[in-house]
Amino acid sequence: MAFPPLSPLSPLLIVQVGTPPDVIRHPFGDLPDWYCRALKRSRDSVTVVRVFEGEALPPPDASRVAIITGSWSMVTDLHPWSEATAQWIRDAMEVQMPLFGVCYGHQLMAHALGGRVDYHALGREVGCRTIRLLPDAGNDALLEGWPSTFPAHLTHEQSIIELPPGARVLAYSDHDEHQIVRYGPNAVSTQFHPEFTPEISAACINRSVDALRGEGKDPEAMLRALEETHEATRLLRRFVDSFCYAPS
Repeated sequence: MAFPPLSPLSPLLIVQVGTPPDVIRHPFGDLPDWYCRALKRSRDSVTVVRVFEGEALPPPDASRVAIITGSWSMVTDLHPWSEATAQWIRDAMEVQMPLFGVCYGHQLMAHALGGRVDYHALGREVGCRTIRLLPDAGNDALLEGWPSTFPAHLTHEQSIIELPPGARVLAYSDHDEHQIVRYGPNAVSTQFHPEFTPEISAACINRSVDALRGEGKDPEAMLRALEETHEATRLLRRFVDSFCYAPS
């Protein structure tokens, strides 16, 4: 790996940009709980800033690692809290703070750095889909030795339509060409959800059954296709562990 670990005390910051609907949050917990379970970390070992509720982010710090979560909002709504977070991302890139964006966080990073986000022409991408690495993606430090294909959970309506200057695509799906994007030596994002379990993915599908059927999709087939997505989760864990030691 090309990423040297920082101090064993390097804290993990979760930039929370939304919260699940009650029907999903009540059985599975809030987004920070999902990330802590995926990372095998205790809830009290991370700092959570709920920017969607107006909480202020700390100044960007290269000795911290930040995960920018998914949301049930849309980047194109340009909410004041979202635009303030976009500015924070730009400032964090200036100091090379380690950043990992997921879904909304993936799109917000692209938006913040000069890309374009909008609704996908093919509609929403939901369920368990195959992620495919581009031929040279194995040369990236984060993806060294990675399988060329792996399953991942997705649920999104908007996508990165145009990449920011200098960004590099590392993986795609049949639906979305921007599944893993690198923005710099310490900044990566995924359109898919490495923190999801099949149960969380099923809850998202069940919540959108009518909309999915209206788009000609088969929710029952999506539910049958759900599976564990260990490689997707391991990618998030590898990124975080590249910069801060796992807590004892």
